[in-house]
Amino acid sequence: MNRRVATKVVAVGLSAGLLSGCGSITLQGIPLPGGADLGSSPYQITVQMRDVLDLVPQSSVKVNNVSVGQVKDIDLDPKTWLANVHLQINGGVALPANADAQLKQTTLLGEKYIELGQPTDGPPQGKLVDGATIPVQRTNRFPEAEEIFGALSMLLNGGGIGQLQSISKELNTALNGHEGDAKALLNDLNTLTTTLDAQKGNITRALDGVDRLSARLADQKDNLDVVLTDLEPGLAVLEEQRPQLVGMLKALDRLSDVANDVVDRSQDDLVADLRALQPTLRELAKSGDALPKSLQILATPPFTDSATGAVRGDHMNLKISIDLNIQDLLDNLLNASTPPVQLPTDPLMTLPVAPLQTLDKALPKTPLGGLELPGLGGGDK
Repeated sequence: MNRRVATKVVAVGLSAGLLSGCGSITLQGIPLPGGADLGSSPYQITVQMRDVLDLVPQSSVKVNNVSVGQVKDIDLDPKTWLANVHLQINGGVALPANADAQLKQTTLLGEKYIELGQPTDGPPQGKLVDGATIPVQRTNRFPEAEEIFGALSMLLNGGGIGQLQSISKELNTALNGHEGDAKALLNDLNTLTTTLDAQKGNITRALDGVDRLSARLADQKDNLDVVLTDLEPGLAVLEEQRPQLVGMLKALDRLSDVANDVVDRSQDDLVADLRALQPTLRELAKSGDALPKSLQILATPPFTDSATGAVRGDHMNLKISIDLNIQDLLDNLLNASTPPVQLPTDPLMTLPVAPLQTLDKALPKTPLGGLELPGLGGGDK
């Protein structure tokens, strides 16, 4: 019995030595025996992962801790430097197209396996079919035992565990005798957070408005640059005129002092004048529109605006209608010794020659020389 055990141990040792001396085959690369039942029509999917640790082919693939498949092989994508884990799943297992994949461990020091599950960021969608790929955004892995122990060691040795006593002592010293103030501070903080939460919509709108303002300022960047560039000469002129501006402001200050002094000294007289003017203004108010109508007569003699129309400049519009009867005019102008001239009734008929000569001798030359008569019929205007 002992010889057989020794012989087996030597054989295992020689095999291990040969394998280690070869340099291309290790125990980690040897696939695990056995595996889950894949059924008659398994389908294959690919899982992209950033780190597969020591996952090996023929490792289990589980859903709710039930083995439904195995790892076929693992390769490296040279473009993305991600590990492509090719899985074979039993054809009777239905999984959603947006399923998640995690690299887990059976125990603290146990073997690695792939866990497939429902999506954690939304409802299940579609169906995982042959040739599908679960992207790296939907994969994750559990931390290793070495990582846990390393983080725990850092926390205990170089972390804040050793400073808890100092922190607790300082807190007791700061709060001793100030419990009421600390309670009031917490109440105020609670009120502040409640108010901020109630104004959450207004704060969001304000931030959106600032964002739109920033976008508009970015669009008007060239115009602002031109304005600021053109503003520089104006600022230079203002800088040159600064002494004159200062002098003007000082003069205005002195003027205001003088004006205040004048107003202060003449205040009583001004008030007395206004009080004396009060009866006159009262009587003017009582006159109503009589005063404006009387001013119309004074401004447009001898006729008012209502009779003559608008007065324009140094002249006014005046329309006069004159009714001239030729027979009456001749009766008044001719002497009594001259026999009356009988005018034809038809204005189109011409006068006899003899009466016209007599009329020409009898009429005065000067008054009628500039008078233009439109016709000889009676009642012409």
